[in-house]
Amino acid sequence: MTSVEVTTDEAGDDRPDGSGPSGYAAARLRLLQEESRSGPSRRSALSTLSDHWLSALFAAAARETGVRGAALVAVGGYGRAELSPRSDLDLLLLHDGKAEPRALAALADRLWYPVWDLGLALDHSVRTPAEARKTAAEDLKAHLGLLDARLVAGDAGLLAGLRTSVLADWRNQAVKRLPQLHALCRERAERAGELRFLLEPDLKEARGGLRDATALRAVAASWLADAPREGLADARRRLLDARDALHLVTGRATDRLSLQEQPQVAARLGLLDADALLREVYEAARVISYAGDVTWREVGRVLRARTARPRLRGLLGTRGAPAGERAPLAEGVVESDGEAVLALAARPERDPVLPLRFGAAAAQAGLPVSLHAVRRLADRARPLPVPWPAEAREQLLTLLGAGEPTVAVWEALEAEGLITRLLPDWERVRCRPQRNPVHTWTVDRHLIETAVRASALTRRVSRPDLLLMAALLHDIGKGWPGDHSVAGETIARDMAARVGFDPEDIAVLGTLVRHHLLLVDTATRRDLDDPATVRAVAAAVGSTGTLEILHALTEADALATGPAAWSTWRGSLVADLVARVAAVLSGSPPDASEPDIPTTEQERLAVEALRTGEPVLMLHARREEEEAVGVELVVAVPDQPGVLPAAAGVLALHRLTVRAAELRFLELPDRLGEALVLRWRVAAEYGALPEAARLRTDLVRALDGSLDVPARLADREAAYPRRRGVVPPPPRVAVVPDVSSLATVLEVRAPDAVGLLHRIGRALESRRVRVRSAHVSTLGANAVDTLYVVDTDGKPLSGADAAALAAAVEAALS
Repeated sequence: MTSVEVTTDEAGDDRPDGSGPSGYAAARLRLLQEESRSGPSRRSALSTLSDHWLSALFAAAARETGVRGAALVAVGGYGRAELSPRSDLDLLLLHDGKAEPRALAALADRLWYPVWDLGLALDHSVRTPAEARKTAAEDLKAHLGLLDARLVAGDAGLLAGLRTSVLADWRNQAVKRLPQLHALCRERAERAGELRFLLEPDLKEARGGLRDATALRAVAASWLADAPREGLADARRRLLDARDALHLVTGRATDRLSLQEQPQVAARLGLLDADALLREVYEAARVISYAGDVTWREVGRVLRARTARPRLRGLLGTRGAPAGERAPLAEGVVESDGEAVLALAARPERDPVLPLRFGAAAAQAGLPVSLHAVRRLADRARPLPVPWPAEAREQLLTLLGAGEPTVAVWEALEAEGLITRLLPDWERVRCRPQRNPVHTWTVDRHLIETAVRASALTRRVSRPDLLLMAALLHDIGKGWPGDHSVAGETIARDMAARVGFDPEDIAVLGTLVRHHLLLVDTATRRDLDDPATVRAVAAAVGSTGTLEILHALTEADALATGPAAWSTWRGSLVADLVARVAAVLSGSPPDASEPDIPTTEQERLAVEALRTGEPVLMLHARREEEEAVGVELVVAVPDQPGVLPAAAGVLALHRLTVRAAELRFLELPDRLGEALVLRWRVAAEYGALPEAARLRTDLVRALDGSLDVPARLADREAAYPRRRGVVPPPPRVAVVPDVSSLATVLEVRAPDAVGLLHRIGRALESRRVRVRSAHVSTLGANAVDTLYVVDTDGKPLSGADAAALAAAVEAALS
């Protein structure tokens, strides 16, 4: 019981001692400001404080109105005594139906208006027990709220009778109600997403959040099934603590943990930083999600057993062997009632490979794993010897190669600590957030998703075992400081040795992890026609066998990252690079003297541009393999200063987002001269694409100076919506050494913004350098643009000039 107490007189008016409504408000404020009180203690104290005040209000109002046979009841979160700083007060005025309607209305007014006067959110209703019971029968959410009903003041017998009826109805109607509740949870998950993978999660609505925890309490109240209790209460407490801190930081009743509030919330909870906060939240959500999976599977099993006769179970959707029968899956593993379970003769204490064999068999069969079996394995299984025996390694690879079912099996093993016991380095990536919005998953889930994607590509490689292991380990270094690829190589080598790979395979796995980003980064950010680019990749990869695996790993990694990370266009660039590198590794180095060969289309446009002396544009949509890859825009312009910034600016003015860009100088025969050909992949921000004629007109005006592109872009940027409170990291421009013998290479990393490429182009023009080629890559809210530049004589810049150019471009972007 809290020591904070408020006393009130008639109708809740303030007493001379400062209590009453304003006294309650003052006491509430003091309670929220107490640094020593937080978590369950503060929530309980806040609920008790509210109980005292409302109880006094009720007593005074009942005396004034003469109403008897009434009770003030807290429901929902208030009923559970879990008031957060900005929580609603959910109240039910329960009455026996004998009071005069006017007196009952007066009683309600004397309760509700003081709450509203203090600016507190209030969810209220006035009902008889019969009306409340009828409403619960018609409204699932109302029924759920009444399951947590708690007396604040008044007739305790009135509430006791209602609670008995409501609980009896809930248990009697479980066969109908629980499927409705499950559907409600699924619909909410589809709408709000998976809490443990969201950068700005809704602590209440998202899957694995507070509403799911409440739903599990309701399932337990049905007596039909119960959730795994281990860790569940603590997970729920951590989410409530995070919500409390969020309310105090924002001063609002919000459940969304926005990026800009995360550092303050973390500080209030005594956590190191925003990443530590997200990891706490994700771990709690994982516990609740896993408990939900287990619980709802058990609910389904019980409901099928209750509603279906044995001979009809197959028609009603029961999977696998009939109840009571146990079909063998692997040594020590059987299927029973649609789950993978341990055989009666299984002895985990004598069979250290059993956990991996159990997981592999379940995933191969596409079955969920029994909670009791996993817990028995976690409790009794002996550690594997190091290095692992061959069977253990084979079972791990079988589990990783099972495809989509791998995810659920892996998470079930991880929930009981088996994965970390088998692979101790897994602990550093478990539930680790990834702040790049391109990533859909946390680090650990991304690694498993990559293995799932890789399992579909195993037919493309001669060593599928190395592909699957590399998929599992490629980002393992993200739990360590520094470049995760460098750190990951060391960890991957240690883990591969632990698992039992031989030294040659360990070396290949180390190379794959160290260079898992090499192909996609090079293909999208480097000039593939520069022989130095291809030779550098060949030197890093070392062999055609490693290149083959790295190609598949690159695709699996990108597909498991998110929709923005892979496309047919990116795939074609990577495939082109792989073909060139394979040729070098086979003994056919690229010819550095071979000139660029323009396509027939590019040559035609360049000839027309040189003959007319004006830009020529071609705009058309492209589709490859049923995948939209944007719109291709090819611009040919007679070589002249300012083409790149002018063209980029015009595209930005027409709200075209540049997804990728290539820039080439073509020297044409018959003394026509040199033309600049720009090949863009663009997409409209919204609405229809602009007409090519309008783009051409504006480009002509931009080149002759009659269109003030910088001023127009400044107007657009001023109106561009920005997320409140989010400050992106500053731009960074660096000279990339030793990647080209033909040009100086600049890499620009900056937040994607209106006219970014235009500003880069202007900065380059101001330093009187020529852009030999440009490679634009946009991932989420970030742009990585690589530019190959030369001086006016067509040669690479000196070291000092290159550094000065990088500084100038960075200053222009800042």
